[in-house]
Amino acid sequence: MPQLNESPSVEMPRSTSQERAELHRTIWKIANELRGAVDGWDFKSYVLGILFYRFISENLAEYVNKQQRDAMGADFDYASLPDEDAEAGREFLVQTKGFFIKPSELFCNVTARASLDENLNETVAAVFKSIESSAIGTPSEPDLIGLFDDIDVNSSKLGATHEKRREKLVRILNAVQSLDFGNAGYKDNSIDAFGDAYEYLMTMYAGNAGKSGGEFFTPQEVSELLARMAVAGKTEVNKVYDPACGSGSLLLKFAKVLGKDNVKQGFFGQEINLTTYNLCRINMFLHDVNFDKFHIACGDTLTDPAHWDDEPFDAIVSNPPYSLKWDGDANPILINDERFSPAGVLAPKGKADLAFTMHMLAWLSTTGTAAIVEFPGVLYRSGAEQKIRQYLVDNNYVDTVIQLPPDLFFGTTIATCIIILKKSKADNNILFIDASAEFVREGNKNTLSAENRDRIFNQFTARVDEQYFSRLVTYDEVKDNGYVLSVSSYVEPEDKTEKIDITELNARIASIVKRQHELRVAIDAIVLDLEGGAA
Repeated sequence: MPQLNESPSVEMPRSTSQERAELHRTIWKIANELRGAVDGWDFKSYVLGILFYRFISENLAEYVNKQQRDAMGADFDYASLPDEDAEAGREFLVQTKGFFIKPSELFCNVTARASLDENLNETVAAVFKSIESSAIGTPSEPDLIGLFDDIDVNSSKLGATHEKRREKLVRILNAVQSLDFGNAGYKDNSIDAFGDAYEYLMTMYAGNAGKSGGEFFTPQEVSELLARMAVAGKTEVNKVYDPACGSGSLLLKFAKVLGKDNVKQGFFGQEINLTTYNLCRINMFLHDVNFDKFHIACGDTLTDPAHWDDEPFDAIVSNPPYSLKWDGDANPILINDERFSPAGVLAPKGKADLAFTMHMLAWLSTTGTAAIVEFPGVLYRSGAEQKIRQYLVDNNYVDTVIQLPPDLFFGTTIATCIIILKKSKADNNILFIDASAEFVREGNKNTLSAENRDRIFNQFTARVDEQYFSRLVTYDEVKDNGYVLSVSSYVEPEDKTEKIDITELNARIASIVKRQHELRVAIDAIVLDLEGGAA
Protein backbone atom coordinates (compact mmCIF):
# COMPACT_ATOMS: atom_id res chain seq x y z
CA MET A 1 0.00 0.00 0.00
CA PRO A 2 1.47 3.41 -0.93
CA GLN A 3 2.48 5.76 1.87
CA LEU A 4 -0.47 7.86 2.95
CA ASN A 5 0.90 11.32 3.53
CA GLU A 6 -2.14 13.38 4.29
CA SER A 7 -5.78 12.85 5.11
CA PRO A 8 -8.22 13.75 2.33
CA SER A 9 -11.02 16.13 3.10
CA VAL A 10 -14.60 14.87 3.28
CA GLU A 11 -17.48 17.20 4.08
CA MET A 12 -19.54 16.32 7.14
CA PRO A 13 -22.70 17.62 8.76
CA ARG A 14 -21.95 20.41 11.21
CA SER A 15 -23.71 18.69 14.09
CA THR A 16 -21.40 15.68 13.96
CA SER A 17 -18.28 17.21 12.40
CA GLN A 18 -16.06 16.75 15.45
CA GLU A 19 -17.18 13.17 15.98
CA ARG A 20 -16.71 12.31 12.30
CA ALA A 21 -13.31 14.01 12.19
CA GLU A 22 -12.14 11.77 15.03
CA LEU A 23 -13.50 8.72 13.23
CA HIS A 24 -11.65 9.71 10.06
CA ARG A 25 -8.40 10.19 11.96
CA THR A 26 -8.76 6.69 13.39
CA ILE A 27 -9.45 5.20 9.95
CA TRP A 28 -6.43 6.99 8.53
CA LYS A 29 -4.26 5.67 11.34
CA ILE A 30 -5.50 2.12 10.76
CA ALA A 31 -4.78 2.33 7.03
CA ASN A 32 -1.21 3.45 7.75
CA GLU A 33 -0.62 0.83 10.41
CA LEU A 34 -1.91 -2.02 8.26
CA ARG A 35 -0.12 -1.11 5.06
CA GLY A 36 2.57 -3.46 3.90
CA ALA A 37 2.87 -6.10 1.22
CA VAL A 38 -0.79 -5.69 0.24
CA ASP A 39 -1.30 -3.00 -2.40
CA GLY A 40 -3.50 -0.20 -1.12
CA TRP A 41 -6.14 -0.63 -3.80
CA ASP A 42 -6.35 -4.39 -3.22
CA PHE A 43 -6.26 -3.95 0.53
CA LYS A 44 -9.35 -1.75 0.48
CA SER A 45 -11.44 -4.85 -0.19
CA TYR A 46 -10.40 -6.31 3.15
CA VAL A 47 -10.94 -3.15 5.19
CA LEU A 48 -14.27 -2.34 3.51
CA GLY A 49 -15.37 -5.98 3.64
CA ILE A 50 -14.71 -6.33 7.35
CA LEU A 51 -16.39 -2.96 7.98
CA PHE A 52 -19.41 -4.31 6.11
CA TYR A 53 -19.31 -7.54 8.15
CA ARG A 54 -19.36 -5.50 11.36
CA PHE A 55 -22.22 -3.36 10.06
CA ILE A 56 -24.59 -6.16 9.07
CA SER A 57 -23.82 -7.97 12.34
CA GLU A 58 -24.72 -4.94 14.43
CA ASN A 59 -27.65 -4.10 12.16
CA LEU A 60 -29.16 -7.57 12.58
CA ALA A 61 -28.43 -7.83 16.31
CA GLU A 62 -29.93 -4.43 17.07
CA TYR A 63 -32.99 -5.26 14.98
CA VAL A 64 -33.57 -8.48 16.94
CA ASN A 65 -32.90 -6.78 20.26
CA LYS A 66 -35.43 -4.06 19.50
CA GLN A 67 -38.04 -6.59 18.38
CA GLN A 68 -37.60 -8.54 21.62
CA ARG A 69 -37.57 -5.44 23.83
CA ASP A 70 -40.82 -4.27 22.29
CA ALA A 71 -42.41 -7.71 22.72
CA MET A 72 -41.04 -8.59 26.17
CA GLY A 73 -40.56 -5.18 27.74
CA ALA A 74 -37.07 -6.21 28.87
CA ASP A 75 -33.49 -6.02 27.62
CA PHE A 76 -32.35 -8.68 25.19
CA ASP A 77 -28.93 -9.58 23.81
CA TYR A 78 -28.96 -11.53 20.56
CA ALA A 79 -25.16 -11.89 20.62
CA SER A 80 -25.32 -14.09 23.74
CA LEU A 81 -28.15 -16.30 22.47
CA PRO A 82 -27.28 -19.96 21.70
CA ASP A 83 -27.24 -20.66 17.96
CA GLU A 84 -29.89 -23.35 18.23
CA ASP A 85 -32.30 -20.91 19.92
CA ALA A 86 -31.68 -18.28 17.26
CA GLU A 87 -32.62 -20.68 14.46
CA ALA A 88 -36.30 -20.16 15.30
CA GLY A 89 -36.08 -16.65 13.91
CA ARG A 90 -34.10 -17.47 10.74
CA GLU A 91 -37.03 -17.35 8.29
CA PHE A 92 -38.43 -14.12 9.72
CA LEU A 93 -35.04 -12.38 9.63
CA VAL A 94 -34.32 -13.44 6.04
CA GLN A 95 -37.73 -12.09 5.01
CA THR A 96 -37.24 -8.75 6.73
CA LYS A 97 -33.49 -8.11 6.65
CA GLY A 98 -32.57 -10.30 3.70
CA PHE A 99 -30.01 -12.46 5.55
CA PHE A 100 -29.38 -14.43 8.74
CA ILE A 101 -26.32 -14.56 10.99
CA LYS A 102 -25.99 -17.01 13.87
CA PRO A 103 -25.06 -15.37 17.18
CA SER A 104 -21.73 -17.21 17.23
CA GLU A 105 -20.96 -15.81 13.76
CA LEU A 106 -21.60 -12.17 14.65
CA PHE A 107 -18.65 -9.85 14.15
CA CYS A 108 -18.31 -9.11 17.87
CA ASN A 109 -18.12 -12.80 18.80
CA VAL A 110 -15.74 -13.82 16.00
CA THR A 111 -13.45 -10.87 16.82
CA ALA A 112 -13.49 -11.69 20.55
CA ARG A 113 -12.18 -15.20 19.76
CA ALA A 114 -9.90 -14.14 16.90
CA SER A 115 -6.53 -14.12 18.65
CA LEU A 116 -7.11 -17.65 20.01
CA ASP A 117 -8.55 -19.11 16.80
CA GLU A 118 -5.77 -21.02 15.01
CA ASN A 119 -8.04 -21.44 11.99
CA LEU A 120 -9.37 -17.89 11.98
CA ASN A 121 -9.16 -17.42 8.21
CA GLU A 122 -11.20 -20.57 7.61
CA THR A 123 -13.65 -19.48 10.30
CA VAL A 124 -14.23 -16.08 8.68
CA ALA A 125 -14.51 -17.60 5.19
CA ALA A 126 -17.14 -20.03 6.52
CA VAL A 127 -19.07 -17.18 8.15
CA PHE A 128 -19.13 -15.22 4.89
CA LYS A 129 -20.37 -18.29 3.02
CA SER A 130 -23.02 -18.90 5.68
CA ILE A 131 -24.35 -15.33 5.43
CA GLU A 132 -24.61 -15.51 1.63
CA SER A 133 -26.18 -18.96 1.74
CA SER A 134 -28.89 -17.79 4.12
CA ALA A 135 -30.46 -15.84 1.22
CA ILE A 136 -30.52 -18.67 -1.35
CA GLY A 137 -34.00 -19.23 -2.70
CA THR A 138 -35.34 -15.95 -1.30
CA PRO A 139 -36.03 -12.51 -2.85
CA SER A 140 -32.79 -11.17 -1.34
CA GLU A 141 -30.58 -13.77 -3.06
CA PRO A 142 -29.48 -11.46 -5.93
CA ASP A 143 -28.41 -8.84 -3.40
CA LEU A 144 -26.35 -11.21 -1.20
CA ILE A 145 -24.83 -13.83 -3.46
CA GLY A 146 -21.16 -13.20 -4.25
CA LEU A 147 -21.03 -10.19 -1.95
CA PHE A 148 -17.88 -11.43 -0.18
CA ASP A 149 -16.14 -12.78 -3.30
CA ASP A 150 -13.48 -10.06 -3.29
CA ILE A 151 -12.64 -10.61 0.38
CA ASP A 152 -10.44 -13.70 0.08
CA VAL A 153 -9.18 -14.13 3.62
CA ASN A 154 -6.98 -17.05 2.51
CA SER A 155 -5.26 -15.08 -0.25
CA SER A 156 -1.48 -14.84 -0.35
CA LYS A 157 -2.01 -11.07 -0.53
CA LEU A 158 -2.55 -11.18 3.23
CA GLY A 159 0.66 -13.07 3.87
CA ALA A 160 3.00 -15.72 2.52
CA THR A 161 2.12 -18.27 5.20
CA HIS A 162 -1.02 -19.38 6.97
CA GLU A 163 0.17 -17.83 10.23
CA LYS A 164 1.01 -14.48 8.64
CA ARG A 165 -2.41 -14.38 7.00
CA ARG A 166 -4.05 -15.19 10.32
CA GLU A 167 -2.07 -12.47 12.10
CA LYS A 168 -3.01 -9.90 9.46
CA LEU A 169 -6.70 -10.84 9.70
CA VAL A 170 -6.60 -10.54 13.50
CA ARG A 171 -5.19 -7.03 13.10
CA ILE A 172 -7.87 -6.04 10.58
CA LEU A 173 -10.69 -7.38 12.78
CA ASN A 174 -9.35 -5.61 15.83
CA ALA A 175 -8.78 -2.40 13.89
CA VAL A 176 -12.35 -2.31 12.57
CA GLN A 177 -13.60 -3.23 16.07
CA SER A 178 -11.70 -0.22 17.44
CA LEU A 179 -13.66 2.23 15.29
CA ASP A 180 -15.84 4.18 17.68
CA PHE A 181 -19.02 5.30 15.97
CA GLY A 182 -20.06 7.11 19.15
CA ASN A 183 -23.44 8.82 19.17
CA ALA A 184 -23.68 8.36 15.40
CA GLY A 185 -23.74 4.61 15.86
CA TYR A 186 -26.42 2.24 16.98
CA LYS A 187 -26.80 3.51 20.51
CA ASP A 188 -28.93 6.35 19.11
CA ASN A 189 -30.44 4.21 16.35
CA SER A 190 -28.57 6.07 13.63
CA ILE A 191 -26.12 4.32 11.36
CA ASP A 192 -25.03 7.23 9.18
CA ALA A 193 -21.50 6.87 10.54
CA PHE A 194 -21.05 3.50 8.81
CA GLY A 195 -21.87 4.99 5.43
CA ASP A 196 -19.70 7.99 6.19
CA ALA A 197 -16.78 5.73 7.09
CA TYR A 198 -17.27 3.81 3.85
CA GLU A 199 -17.27 6.99 1.76
CA TYR A 200 -14.17 8.22 3.56
CA LEU A 201 -12.34 4.95 2.92
CA MET A 202 -13.35 4.98 -0.74
CA THR A 203 -12.13 8.55 -1.14
CA MET A 204 -8.89 7.75 0.65
CA TYR A 205 -8.09 4.67 -1.43
CA ALA A 206 -9.21 6.21 -4.73
CA GLY A 207 -7.02 9.24 -4.07
CA ASN A 208 -3.98 7.04 -3.49
CA ALA A 209 -4.64 4.54 -6.27
CA GLY A 210 -4.64 6.86 -9.27
CA LYS A 211 -6.66 5.73 -12.27
CA SER A 212 -7.23 2.19 -10.96
CA GLY A 213 -9.09 3.57 -7.99
CA GLY A 214 -10.67 6.66 -9.49
CA GLU A 215 -12.20 5.27 -12.63
CA PHE A 216 -15.37 4.20 -10.80
CA PHE A 217 -15.54 6.84 -8.10
CA THR A 218 -17.33 10.17 -8.45
CA PRO A 219 -16.27 12.74 -5.80
CA GLN A 220 -18.98 13.35 -3.24
CA GLU A 221 -19.40 17.04 -3.98
CA VAL A 222 -19.96 16.34 -7.70
CA SER A 223 -22.42 13.58 -6.80
CA GLU A 224 -24.39 15.94 -4.58
CA LEU A 225 -24.61 18.61 -7.29
CA LEU A 226 -25.87 16.09 -9.85
CA ALA A 227 -28.48 14.68 -7.48
CA ARG A 228 -29.73 18.14 -6.51
CA MET A 229 -30.18 19.14 -10.14
CA ALA A 230 -31.90 15.86 -11.02
CA VAL A 231 -34.59 16.40 -8.36
CA ALA A 232 -34.76 20.19 -8.33
CA GLY A 233 -38.22 21.32 -7.22
CA LYS A 234 -39.24 17.85 -6.02
CA THR A 235 -39.60 16.46 -2.50
CA GLU A 236 -39.92 12.84 -3.58
CA VAL A 237 -39.45 10.59 -6.61
CA ASN A 238 -40.46 7.04 -7.43
CA LYS A 239 -37.24 5.54 -8.78
CA VAL A 240 -33.67 6.73 -9.33
CA TYR A 241 -31.21 5.17 -11.75
CA ASP A 242 -27.52 5.10 -12.73
CA PRO A 243 -26.55 2.90 -15.71
CA ALA A 244 -22.85 2.98 -14.81
CA CYS A 245 -23.23 3.08 -11.04
CA GLY A 246 -19.69 2.20 -9.90
CA SER A 247 -19.62 2.08 -6.12
CA GLY A 248 -23.08 3.66 -5.89
CA SER A 249 -22.02 7.05 -4.54
CA LEU A 250 -24.13 8.94 -7.08
CA LEU A 251 -27.28 6.93 -6.39
CA LEU A 252 -26.92 7.28 -2.65
CA LYS A 253 -26.74 11.06 -2.87
CA PHE A 254 -30.49 10.95 -3.55
CA ALA A 255 -30.91 9.46 -0.08
CA LYS A 256 -29.12 12.46 1.41
CA VAL A 257 -30.73 15.10 -0.80
CA LEU A 258 -34.31 13.81 -0.48
CA GLY A 259 -34.12 11.29 2.37
CA LYS A 260 -34.11 7.60 1.46
CA ASP A 261 -37.79 7.19 2.38
CA ASN A 262 -38.64 9.76 -0.30
CA VAL A 263 -37.19 7.53 -3.01
CA LYS A 264 -40.39 5.50 -2.99
CA GLN A 265 -39.59 2.50 -5.17
CA GLY A 266 -35.87 2.36 -4.70
CA PHE A 267 -32.41 2.69 -6.19
CA PHE A 268 -31.59 1.05 -9.54
CA GLY A 269 -28.20 0.68 -11.17
CA GLN A 270 -25.94 -1.46 -13.33
CA GLU A 271 -22.16 -1.95 -13.19
CA ILE A 272 -20.00 -3.97 -15.57
CA ASN A 273 -17.05 -4.53 -13.22
CA LEU A 274 -17.69 -7.40 -10.78
CA THR A 275 -15.54 -6.01 -7.97
CA THR A 276 -17.14 -2.58 -8.21
CA TYR A 277 -20.59 -4.18 -8.42
CA ASN A 278 -19.90 -5.88 -5.08
CA LEU A 279 -18.69 -2.59 -3.60
CA CYS A 280 -21.91 -0.92 -4.72
CA ARG A 281 -24.11 -3.51 -3.03
CA ILE A 282 -22.02 -3.24 0.14
CA ASN A 283 -22.42 0.54 -0.03
CA MET A 284 -26.21 0.20 -0.17
CA PHE A 285 -26.27 -1.97 2.94
CA LEU A 286 -23.87 0.33 4.78
CA HIS A 287 -26.20 3.25 4.12
CA ASP A 288 -29.06 1.19 5.58
CA VAL A 289 -30.88 0.77 2.29
CA ASN A 290 -32.72 -2.52 2.76
CA PHE A 291 -32.36 -5.28 0.17
CA ASP A 292 -35.86 -4.70 -1.20
CA LYS A 293 -35.11 -1.02 -1.93
CA PHE A 294 -32.05 -1.43 -4.15
CA HIS A 295 -31.74 -3.25 -7.45
CA ILE A 296 -28.13 -3.36 -8.62
CA ALA A 297 -27.22 -5.57 -11.59
CA CYS A 298 -23.89 -6.69 -13.02
CA GLY A 299 -23.41 -6.50 -16.79
CA ASP A 300 -22.96 -4.31 -19.86
CA THR A 301 -25.66 -1.64 -19.83
CA LEU A 302 -25.29 -0.78 -23.51
CA THR A 303 -25.61 -4.30 -24.94
CA ASP A 304 -27.33 -6.14 -22.09
CA PRO A 305 -29.37 -3.69 -19.97
CA ALA A 306 -30.80 -5.23 -16.81
CA HIS A 307 -33.77 -2.99 -16.02
CA TRP A 308 -36.09 -3.12 -19.04
CA ASP A 309 -39.00 -3.98 -16.75
CA ASP A 310 -38.24 -1.13 -14.32
CA GLU A 311 -37.97 1.90 -16.60
CA PRO A 312 -38.84 4.73 -16.92
CA PHE A 313 -37.01 6.53 -14.12
CA ASP A 314 -37.84 9.89 -12.57
CA ALA A 315 -34.26 10.89 -11.86
CA ILE A 316 -31.12 9.62 -13.59
CA VAL A 317 -27.55 10.52 -12.67
CA SER A 318 -24.39 9.08 -14.10
CA ASN A 319 -20.67 9.52 -14.67
CA PRO A 320 -20.18 6.89 -17.40
CA PRO A 321 -16.67 5.91 -18.57
CA TYR A 322 -15.17 8.40 -20.99
CA SER A 323 -14.65 7.41 -24.64
CA LEU A 324 -15.33 3.75 -23.96
CA LYS A 325 -15.06 1.29 -26.84
CA TRP A 326 -18.26 -0.54 -27.72
CA ASP A 327 -19.73 -2.55 -30.62
CA GLY A 328 -21.38 0.42 -32.30
CA ASP A 329 -22.20 -0.13 -35.97
CA ALA A 330 -20.24 -3.41 -35.93
CA ASN A 331 -23.33 -4.88 -34.27
CA PRO A 332 -26.23 -4.60 -36.77
CA ILE A 333 -28.78 -5.26 -34.03
CA LEU A 334 -27.98 -2.07 -32.13
CA ILE A 335 -29.25 0.34 -34.79
CA ASN A 336 -32.69 -1.20 -34.32
CA ASP A 337 -32.51 -0.95 -30.54
CA GLU A 338 -35.29 1.38 -29.41
CA ARG A 339 -32.84 3.22 -27.17
CA PHE A 340 -30.50 4.20 -30.02
CA SER A 341 -32.58 4.09 -33.20
CA PRO A 342 -34.37 7.46 -32.79
CA ALA A 343 -31.14 9.33 -33.59
CA GLY A 344 -30.73 7.36 -36.81
CA VAL A 345 -27.06 6.78 -36.08
CA LEU A 346 -24.96 5.02 -33.44
CA ALA A 347 -22.22 6.54 -31.31
CA PRO A 348 -18.75 5.75 -32.75
CA LYS A 349 -17.22 2.40 -31.85
CA GLY A 350 -14.35 4.07 -30.03
CA LYS A 351 -16.51 6.62 -28.22
CA ALA A 352 -19.59 5.25 -26.45
CA ASP A 353 -20.26 8.48 -24.50
CA LEU A 354 -23.41 9.44 -26.40
CA ALA A 355 -24.60 5.83 -26.47
CA PHE A 356 -24.93 6.11 -22.68
CA THR A 357 -26.67 9.45 -23.16
CA MET A 358 -29.21 7.97 -25.59
CA HIS A 359 -29.79 5.03 -23.24
CA MET A 360 -30.54 7.37 -20.34
CA LEU A 361 -32.82 9.55 -22.43
CA ALA A 362 -34.80 6.48 -23.52
CA TRP A 363 -35.31 5.38 -19.93
CA LEU A 364 -36.13 8.84 -18.55
CA SER A 365 -39.73 9.46 -17.52
CA THR A 366 -41.75 12.22 -19.18
CA THR A 367 -41.38 14.49 -16.16
CA GLY A 368 -37.92 13.30 -15.17
CA THR A 369 -34.44 14.81 -15.28
CA ALA A 370 -31.12 13.23 -16.21
CA ALA A 371 -27.83 14.77 -15.07
CA ILE A 372 -24.83 13.25 -16.87
CA VAL A 373 -21.10 13.90 -16.56
CA GLU A 374 -19.67 13.91 -20.08
CA PHE A 375 -16.28 13.95 -21.77
CA PRO A 376 -16.01 17.45 -23.35
CA GLY A 377 -15.44 16.06 -26.85
CA VAL A 378 -19.09 15.02 -27.14
CA LEU A 379 -20.04 18.70 -27.20
CA TYR A 380 -18.27 19.55 -30.45
CA ARG A 381 -17.02 16.45 -32.30
CA SER A 382 -18.38 15.96 -35.83
CA GLY A 383 -19.70 12.87 -37.61
CA ALA A 384 -22.11 10.57 -35.80
CA GLU A 385 -21.84 12.52 -32.56
CA GLN A 386 -22.93 15.73 -34.29
CA LYS A 387 -25.97 13.91 -35.68
CA ILE A 388 -26.87 12.63 -32.19
CA ARG A 389 -26.54 16.17 -30.79
CA GLN A 390 -28.80 17.37 -33.59
CA TYR A 391 -31.41 14.80 -32.60
CA LEU A 392 -31.21 15.88 -28.96
CA VAL A 393 -31.45 19.59 -29.75
CA ASP A 394 -34.10 19.34 -32.48
CA ASN A 395 -36.34 17.39 -30.11
CA ASN A 396 -35.75 19.87 -27.28
CA TYR A 397 -34.22 17.39 -24.84
CA VAL A 398 -31.14 19.42 -23.87
CA ASP A 399 -31.95 21.62 -20.90
CA THR A 400 -28.55 22.77 -19.61
CA VAL A 401 -24.85 22.35 -20.38
CA ILE A 402 -22.37 23.10 -17.59
CA GLN A 403 -18.60 23.39 -18.00
CA LEU A 404 -16.90 22.04 -14.87
CA PRO A 405 -13.41 22.92 -13.60
CA PRO A 406 -10.43 20.71 -14.47
CA ASP A 407 -8.86 18.18 -12.10
CA LEU A 408 -12.00 17.30 -10.11
CA PHE A 409 -11.93 13.54 -10.67
CA PHE A 410 -9.47 10.89 -9.52
CA GLY A 411 -7.39 9.43 -12.32
CA THR A 412 -7.81 12.36 -14.74
CA THR A 413 -7.17 16.11 -14.84
CA ILE A 414 -9.49 16.91 -17.76
CA ALA A 415 -12.23 19.50 -17.41
CA THR A 416 -15.47 17.57 -17.76
CA CYS A 417 -18.97 18.89 -18.36
CA ILE A 418 -22.54 18.13 -17.30
CA ILE A 419 -25.47 17.72 -19.68
CA ILE A 420 -28.98 18.00 -18.23
CA LEU A 421 -31.73 16.27 -20.22
CA LYS A 422 -35.48 16.75 -19.85
CA LYS A 423 -38.45 15.56 -21.90
CA SER A 424 -40.92 18.25 -20.82
CA LYS A 425 -39.18 21.60 -21.09
CA ALA A 426 -41.15 24.81 -20.78
CA ASP A 427 -39.26 26.44 -23.69
CA ASN A 428 -36.79 25.49 -26.40
CA ASN A 429 -33.83 27.43 -25.03
CA ILE A 430 -30.65 25.85 -23.67
CA LEU A 431 -28.86 27.25 -20.62
CA PHE A 432 -25.06 27.31 -20.79
CA ILE A 433 -23.08 27.75 -17.55
CA ASP A 434 -19.33 28.31 -17.41
CA ALA A 435 -18.36 26.96 -13.98
CA SER A 436 -14.73 26.36 -14.95
CA ALA A 437 -13.56 28.78 -12.25
CA GLU A 438 -15.91 27.47 -9.54
CA PHE A 439 -13.46 25.44 -7.44
CA VAL A 440 -11.08 25.52 -4.52
CA ARG A 441 -7.77 23.67 -4.40
CA GLU A 442 -7.54 20.99 -1.70
CA GLY A 443 -4.42 18.84 -1.56
CA ASN A 444 -3.56 17.71 -5.08
CA LYS A 445 -7.10 18.01 -6.52
CA ASN A 446 -9.66 20.70 -7.20
CA THR A 447 -13.00 20.43 -5.44
CA LEU A 448 -16.41 22.09 -5.55
CA SER A 449 -17.01 23.88 -2.28
CA ALA A 450 -20.50 24.33 -0.86
CA GLU A 451 -20.45 27.89 -2.21
CA ASN A 452 -19.38 26.69 -5.66
CA ARG A 453 -22.15 24.09 -5.74
CA ASP A 454 -24.78 26.56 -4.57
CA ARG A 455 -23.81 29.11 -7.22
CA ILE A 456 -24.03 26.52 -10.01
CA PHE A 457 -27.31 25.07 -8.71
CA ASN A 458 -28.94 28.46 -8.18
CA GLN A 459 -28.04 29.53 -11.71
CA PHE A 460 -29.38 26.23 -13.05
CA THR A 461 -32.76 26.81 -11.42
CA ALA A 462 -32.92 30.56 -12.18
CA ARG A 463 -32.13 30.08 -15.91
CA VAL A 464 -31.00 33.67 -16.45
CA ASP A 465 -28.07 35.36 -18.14
CA GLU A 466 -25.11 36.46 -16.06
CA GLN A 467 -22.13 38.04 -17.76
CA TYR A 468 -19.15 35.69 -18.05
CA PHE A 469 -21.05 32.94 -16.19
CA SER A 470 -24.26 31.87 -17.91
CA ARG A 471 -26.36 32.50 -20.97
CA LEU A 472 -29.77 31.28 -22.13
CA VAL A 473 -29.39 30.46 -25.83
CA THR A 474 -32.16 29.99 -28.39
CA TYR A 475 -32.63 26.84 -30.42
CA ASP A 476 -31.98 28.77 -33.65
CA GLU A 477 -28.58 29.99 -32.47
CA VAL A 478 -27.48 26.47 -31.53
CA LYS A 479 -28.77 25.15 -34.85
CA ASP A 480 -26.97 27.87 -36.79
CA ASN A 481 -23.79 26.99 -34.90
CA GLY A 482 -23.86 23.44 -36.24
CA TYR A 483 -25.32 21.97 -33.03
CA VAL A 484 -22.09 22.60 -31.15
CA LEU A 485 -22.81 22.53 -27.41
CA SER A 486 -19.49 23.76 -26.03
CA VAL A 487 -20.10 26.32 -23.30
CA SER A 488 -17.24 28.48 -24.59
CA SER A 489 -19.14 28.94 -27.86
CA TYR A 490 -21.93 30.82 -26.08
CA VAL A 491 -20.59 32.26 -22.79
CA GLU A 492 -17.98 34.97 -23.24
CA PRO A 493 -15.00 34.39 -20.92
CA GLU A 494 -13.97 37.22 -18.68
CA ASP A 495 -10.80 38.94 -19.87
CA LYS A 496 -8.63 39.00 -16.77
CA THR A 497 -5.57 40.42 -18.47
CA GLU A 498 -4.43 43.73 -16.98
CA LYS A 499 -5.52 46.76 -19.01
CA ILE A 500 -2.53 48.87 -20.05
CA ASP A 501 -2.58 52.65 -20.59
CA ILE A 502 -0.20 53.13 -23.53
CA THR A 503 0.30 56.87 -22.85
CA GLU A 504 1.19 56.19 -19.23
CA LEU A 505 3.44 53.30 -20.24
CA ASN A 506 5.33 55.48 -22.77
CA ALA A 507 5.79 58.17 -20.13
CA ARG A 508 7.18 55.61 -17.66
CA ILE A 509 9.55 54.26 -20.31
CA ALA A 510 10.76 57.78 -21.13
CA SER A 511 11.33 58.44 -17.42
CA ILE A 512 13.29 55.18 -17.08
CA VAL A 513 15.42 56.00 -20.16
CA LYS A 514 16.12 59.50 -18.80
CA ARG A 515 17.06 58.10 -15.40
CA GLN A 516 19.24 55.48 -17.08
CA HIS A 517 21.09 58.25 -18.96
CA GLU A 518 21.60 60.25 -15.76
CA LEU A 519 23.04 57.19 -13.98
CA ARG A 520 25.43 56.50 -16.85
CA VAL A 521 26.69 60.11 -16.78
CA ALA A 522 27.19 59.87 -13.01
CA ILE A 523 29.00 56.52 -13.29
CA ASP A 524 31.27 57.89 -16.07
CA ALA A 525 32.17 60.83 -13.85
CA ILE A 526 33.01 58.54 -10.93
CA VAL A 527 35.15 56.30 -13.15
CA LEU A 528 36.98 59.34 -14.59
CA ASP A 529 37.64 60.68 -11.09
CA LEU A 530 38.99 57.30 -9.95
CA GLU A 531 41.26 57.09 -12.98
CA GLY A 532 42.58 60.62 -12.29
CA GLY A 533 43.31 59.78 -8.66
CA ALA A 534 45.14 56.63 -9.65
CA ALA A 535 47.37 58.55 -12.00
